[in-house]
This record gives sequence, C-alpha cells and structure tokens, in this order.
Amino acid sequence: MKKALVFVVIGLMPTLDGYTQSRMSPADSLRRDSINKVTQQDYNQMLKQLNITSIRPGANGNNPSAPNAANYDEAKANPYPVLPDALTLKNGAKVTDAKTWLNLRRAEIVEDFDREVYGRTPRNLPTVKWEVVSTANETNGAIPVITKKLVGHVDNTSYPQVKVDIQLTLTTPANAISAVPVMMELAFVFPPGFNPPRDTSRNAPPSWQQQVLQKGWGYAVIIPTSIQTDNGAGLRSGIIGLLNKGLGRKADDWGALKAWAWGASKALDYFETDKAVDAKRVGIEGHSRYGKAALVAMAYDARFAIGFISSSGAAGAKLHRRNAGEIVENIASSGEYHWMAGNYIKYAGPLTWNDLPVDSHELIALCAPRPVFISAGNKGDGWVDARGMFMAAVAAGPVYKLLRKKDLGTTEFPAVETGLMEGEISYRQHNGGHTPAPNWPVFIQYAERYFKK
Repeated sequence: MKKALVFVVIGLMPTLDGYTQSRMSPADSLRRDSINKVTQQDYNQMLKQLNITSIRPGANGNNPSAPNAANYDEAKANPYPVLPDALTLKNGAKVTDAKTWLNLRRAEIVEDFDREVYGRTPRNLPTVKWEVVSTANETNGAIPVITKKLVGHVDNTSYPQVKVDIQLTLTTPANAISAVPVMMELAFVFPPGFNPPRDTSRNAPPSWQQQVLQKGWGYAVIIPTSIQTDNGAGLRSGIIGLLNKGLGRKADDWGALKAWAWGASKALDYFETDKAVDAKRVGIEGHSRYGKAALVAMAYDARFAIGFISSSGAAGAKLHRRNAGEIVENIASSGEYHWMAGNYIKYAGPLTWNDLPVDSHELIALCAPRPVFISAGNKGDGWVDARGMFMAAVAAGPVYKLLRKKDLGTTEFPAVETGLMEGEISYRQHNGGHTPAPNWPVFIQYAERYFKK
C-alpha cells in the first residue's frame, strides 16, 4: 500500500500590539491591562531570581529617529563576528566524524540550549489522550477531503487546577488509497475584529492547504495557545503551569517555544496511530514566532521529516550575535521573555550576546541530516533579518557536510527570489512581506524531492 504525506504548520500569533485601541472593546482593554500587569509581576520575579536590576533596551523598529532605533546598516550588524564552533567539543577537541557528533558534541549543544536559551523540557511529562471529536467529508479547492477535529486531553491528575486540551485538525484526501504525507501548521487565533492580510484578488493563488492537497498530501493545523498561552501572565497555566503546579518558573525551566514544540510532538504521536497518515513523512512549518517554535520542534524531535521555517528571526534562525532588526534585548523584554528560559535574560543585562555558549547556527545544525528550508520576505520583513538567518544557515553547513549531506553551496548572500535549494539546508527570500505565502510553492517542490525518495 502506498503511503500518503502529512505536514504540520505553525502560524503567526498576533498580539494585541497590532490590534489598535480604537478597535478594542472596553472589555478587551481591561483584559489587556490585566494581562500586562500580571506579566510584569512575573517578569520582575524572574529578574529578582537572576539578581538583575535592569536590562538594556531593545531595538525600536517603529521610529528610525529613536536613540535605540533598529539597525539595518551592515557595517554595524556584526559586533561579534566569531561564532561558537559547532564542531569543537568543550574540551577543545575537533569533531571529525559523525559518531563523535552524534554521541558527544550534539549533546553538549543541546545542554547549552536547554540551560541558557529555550529551557529544559521537564522529565515528568504527562500523557496525552487524543479524542476524535468529529469527522467530516468536505471539499477544499474541489478536492474531496476527510477532516478530523481532535482534542488532546493532557493528564492533569497531578494538578487538577490547570486543564490543558490541545486543539488539532487533520485533513487528508478522501480518495487516498494509502497513508499520505502530512504538513502540520501551528496556527494562530486572532482577537475579535482583527483581520489578517490576505490576497483578495480575482486570481488569488491556491491556499497552501490546497497546494498540499494537489500533491496528494494531507495537512494538519494545531493551535499553540491551546498548549501554552502566548504571554507571561499565562506561565502559571498551560502545560508549563501544569508541570509547575501553578507556581513560577525556575531560571532554566522551559518557555513557550519549547512548550509549543512539545505540543507539535504530541500531535506527531497521534499521527503515528492514524492509518491515514504516513508518520515517516510529516513536515512542520511555522511563521514568525511560530517559525521559531517550528525550528525548535525540528531540532528536538528527529521524527519530523522536513521543516519550513518562515521569517523566524530572533530566537529562531537569526544569529543572536547580529545587530540587525530585532535583537536579544527585545526577546529578553517583558513582552517576549516567556518564549525563552529565564536564563536568557542575562544576555541582555549583565552579560552580552557574545557570552552565549551557542548561537542559532547550532540550532539549525541539530536538525541535521534532515532537510530544512529557511525562508524570509523582503518588503517590510527587515525586522527578522534575512541576512542573519542566511549566515546561520551557512554556519550550520559543516555539520551537514560531516553527515554527508549538502550545505547551501555558497557563502554569498543571494539576490531576492534566488533560491538555494540544492542541499539539505536551503534558503530563499521572496519579494513579499511578512508572510510565508510566496515561498509555499517553492517549499512544496523542495519537499517533494525528499518525500519521493
């Protein structure tokens, strides 16, 4: 029986920052203010735990005249040009064979990311029981499909005060005669009244879901905020709060990026039980903050076959040591610290970016030897630093080559819409804005190469 392909996609989760005050109801405003207050309290407690009194201000991406305006000048972008060597052990010995990488060096890098960047995933993780809530025969782009709505009930007997139900949908071609590959998305839930940008033209291209179906693959959509809320106020709820029994985090506890990645892995657990899905060919895609989470999921779970990492920027594929667009200080601020381990805040305060024991090229390297596509936009997407992500992809190349896979094949930053798609590390900057849409056809063609093997 021929198997079918399933992909997991991680989408953009907007914050209320982009939801203008004029469009917010009084109730929404009160809720926002309450969230901000509790978030600041939690953030202050983490600063106290770290013995930090203040951090440096982040980059201002809105006002080019501000003293801390975001930098887009390449002459100032690389204050720390020397990156940690992914192929040098802590004892100084060089890694020259795959066995040493897999058995020794990889574990060293994972430990550094766990302790200082994304936090440690708890050992005593609860079980997840998946329930198929409904099954529907539908059509999408004239293609008959079967859509299952699922809920992943997380065992909360250790702390019943916190309930976590993971929301997931799975859509596969109705006429498939065998299990299919699947592309999974971690998707957002927009606040009331928020209308995300979309192509409303008469000749709008097919959606990414329709493009996937045209290949005979399936797609899945998981809601990250059903796993862990996207703010600091929610750290005492969700899967993080459940494991901490409603208490605050320790400095090396996991943050939301790791939690969302864990939820994606739990979805993959379900796919391994569903006869409609070829669980050996499940891909993961994420955009913006969920691009960060998609890369973390890809790095930490070797079962994901391929990754589409869209506009992930800082704390994703962009080098932490780059002074371009969003920087470490932004991620370490009260608005985004919940994505990371508390320890990460140190590198925006008493320590510098150069004190980080790892950088994002090593996160990409943890995906090796599996194929990963680093994607960015051009117009209006400067905040994510496309060049910084390209540089990280280049620096991950030696690990892929050690494992007998192809790197990008160049160190020269390519022109917009010039894809570097020949190797297991690939890269393309499209000419649109902060969206994955223009690169979906390119990625699907790239993925098809591997799913046919």
